[in-house]
Amino acid sequence: MIERMIAMRYFLSKKHVGFVTAISIISVVGLTIGVAALIVILSVFNGFGGLVTSILVNFDPHLRIELPTKSPLAEYGELATALEGRKDIAGFSPFVSGKALVVARNITRVINVKGVEPATVMKVSGLRDRLVLGSVDFGDEQSSGIILGLTLADRLGVVVGDSVAVVSPAGSDLVLLQLAQPLIRRFRVVGIYESNNKDYDGYYAFVRLSAAQRLLGLGDKVQGIELRTYDMDDVQDVKADLERQFGDAFRIQTWYDLHRELYSVMQIERWIAYIILSLIVGVASFNLLGSLTMTVIEKTRDIGILKTMGATPRTIGKIFMAQGLLVGFLGAFLGVVIGLVLVYLQAEYHLFPLDPTVYIIPAIPVQVDVSDLIVVPMTAILLSALAGAYPARRAANLIPVEAIRWE
Repeated sequence: MIERMIAMRYFLSKKHVGFVTAISIISVVGLTIGVAALIVILSVFNGFGGLVTSILVNFDPHLRIELPTKSPLAEYGELATALEGRKDIAGFSPFVSGKALVVARNITRVINVKGVEPATVMKVSGLRDRLVLGSVDFGDEQSSGIILGLTLADRLGVVVGDSVAVVSPAGSDLVLLQLAQPLIRRFRVVGIYESNNKDYDGYYAFVRLSAAQRLLGLGDKVQGIELRTYDMDDVQDVKADLERQFGDAFRIQTWYDLHRELYSVMQIERWIAYIILSLIVGVASFNLLGSLTMTVIEKTRDIGILKTMGATPRTIGKIFMAQGLLVGFLGAFLGVVIGLVLVYLQAEYHLFPLDPTVYIIPAIPVQVDVSDLIVVPMTAILLSALAGAYPARRAANLIPVEAIRWE
């Protein structure tokens, strides 16, 4: 208790504002700026991460089940039966997917054609919610429909009701040897969607499952099953349970696994930003080290008097450790408050807006993570404690006679 009281008196001394006091103030300001900057930047990363996740999860399935070799799956009745009995699965749907060449008005594009089952695809995909034109009615077997991404439809110059030709890569080796004709199917555009994902909007087209099977030469086989859980937070548990049930018979991937590269890059960027901005806190801690060292020199007489009155080296060390922690706690608290205020102002009043004609959001997104509010201040406090360790040890080792000899 006495250590904290003396440390507080040293820090809040009002007799004069000297050079040492000015450095202490600079240390507090530096810690405050560093902590506030970290809170804001990490909240921005959280905001963009949450935005990307919402775009992917609202359009993609939560889980995808395939054979380990990615080869076509002829029989999936046992798998379907196992999935139907689960109460945590909202729905599942088979699919096939492959590359093809789409032709419209002398314009050609290489795209990914995905065949889905019309009766069940809406249980696992947000395709219907993302439609901007048309519907999800693929038509009958004779007049199959196709749903294009908005960017792809714009590049092809087609709208709902137009026809496009899709050239299959199946049997391309025989075509090159002029031993067979290329497999071409005509589809009528029945819908156009916008997922806000440039990869999907520019390169993916959806058709009926049976039409895609014929187009890709798969017969009645499928490439896998996609499913959606009632609660996205249960995805990892469902995956682990299915892996225990089926062993190595199937490869099961979550929505995170399907986009692991993207999230890995985002995580690296987040860590780099954290490390760089932590240097601000590091510089402030270095200033604190200098401030406390000069305080020990300035208070040499006081330290000597305290030791002659019975203060132990441990007590003296605690005084300067407490002063360092005081600066750390004060800077961390002010930084968190300022950071949260800035995040709130950005979320409510869009201090940094974005061009809505270019971006899909009106302003830079922000999202506060409770773990950041714990890790960032603790980092500042830890560095402040480390900065106070050397001055505290130096003060504790002062010899009382040497400290007051010339006073």
